[in-house]
Amino acid sequence: MSARLTVGIRCDAGPRTGVGHLVRCVALAEELTARGVAVRFLSDLGGLEWAARQLASRGLPRHPAPDDPAGLVAAADRLGLDAVVVDSYDLAPEHSSTLRASGRTVLAIIDGDPRGQQADLYVDQNLDAELAAPELAPGAIRLAGLKHALLRRAVRSLRPPAPPTRAHGTPRVVAFFGGTDAYRAAPVACRLLLQTGVDFTATIVAADDELRAELLALSPAAGQRLEVIEPTDDLPKLLADADLAISASGTSTWELLCLGLPAALLWVVDNQIIGYGRTTDRGLAVGLGRLSALRDSEGDAAAAVDLLRDLLVNDSTRAALAARAWAAVDGQGCSRVVGALLTATASREEV
Repeated sequence: MSARLTVGIRCDAGPRTGVGHLVRCVALAEELTARGVAVRFLSDLGGLEWAARQLASRGLPRHPAPDDPAGLVAAADRLGLDAVVVDSYDLAPEHSSTLRASGRTVLAIIDGDPRGQQADLYVDQNLDAELAAPELAPGAIRLAGLKHALLRRAVRSLRPPAPPTRAHGTPRVVAFFGGTDAYRAAPVACRLLLQTGVDFTATIVAADDELRAELLALSPAAGQRLEVIEPTDDLPKLLADADLAISASGTSTWELLCLGLPAALLWVVDNQIIGYGRTTDRGLAVGLGRLSALRDSEGDAAAAVDLLRDLLVNDSTRAALAARAWAAVDGQGCSRVVGALLTATASREEV
């Protein structure tokens, strides 16, 4: 292996794509750089300032994202990449197979279906992923389940040493729906929260000015306080001090579990339903339902309001939820994945 390993990360973000792929890749990059590995992102961030700031604030260089396999290998040659991480639902399988054929170690981050990607290592960080057996490239290593959840340092550093017990009197709520909230979930969730009729203090993340205006137009009751903020790098700190989180089911769910934070989840798009179902069936979070149904069905909305009311008024319900959540994710996933990647890269270069 060369004196200093260099790893490329091919992932994107955008107004419709969201930022989930980027966030978990940033978590991986933090662990890599902490071990002295150079990291280069090859990413299209869709003009999202928040996404670009995640790389710039950590000193992670970003290069143009090649849109064809030959261009990706050429970029890997130019940047001196020893290994490449691929995290994309849209990237054609030829990108990873061509990289692998060029002699580089390839790690593919997947969510269930490998989508034809050819890799030396596959990481599926989802709950119960270890129970599945998808068809993989011959000889590939599969790292599956919540023990491989890729969590940012800002979250891991706030993990309490034991399941937390929170008692603030008036419950503190944080509601967020990714860096873009492309399906406009925040106003729906906030209306449900207001309909509980319970006192609370809530911080709601508005991904853009239109959402902010819609949220500010809502009318909380006398004992209900709403603060609307823009996407912030301080979100982990807000969550660590909250009594309840409301969020979409997705990569952020594992961060909430790691913090031992009681969470009410909704599912926004179809690829979230499996993770949503497994998480709520296990009692690791409360399920509010599907966003479209919460928006359009009075019955579904009323059931979600009842669930939120119970979470707000019952400390014991939240405490039990926090204990199960905290035990499910230990925050060591990045260390395990990077260790496996470095071992695989070293073995490949010795061949």
